[in-house]
Amino acid sequence: MYAVISDRQRQFTVREGDVILCDTMASAEPGQEISFDQVSLVSNEDKVRLGKPLVEGASVKGEVIGEAKGPKLVIFKFRRRKDSRCKNGHRQKYTRVRITSIQA
Repeated sequence: MYAVISDRQRQFTVREGDVILCDTMASAEPGQEISFDQVSLVSNEDKVRLGKPLVEGASVKGEVIGEAKGPKLVIFKFRRRKDSRCKNGHRQKYTRVRITSIQA
């Protein structure tokens, strides 16, 4: 069984036991249970339910594992012949979520 869920304009294909990286959730603490109500598709082995735009009555539950950081990105800007250089970095923060159940 798998489902396609939306979380803050990003879609994930999930199965029970999968670990996904969602954008950081400030109020989420490890061990807390969260629910994803925006489910676009739910599939069993023999039956597929497709929402228009969401599947009614479907939800996906997950458990917060903790925080994670994405890869370091280096942003380097310069203007040629002007002696102007700017080097910045960015590292996105994520929340790790383990999918515990899919309810169709």
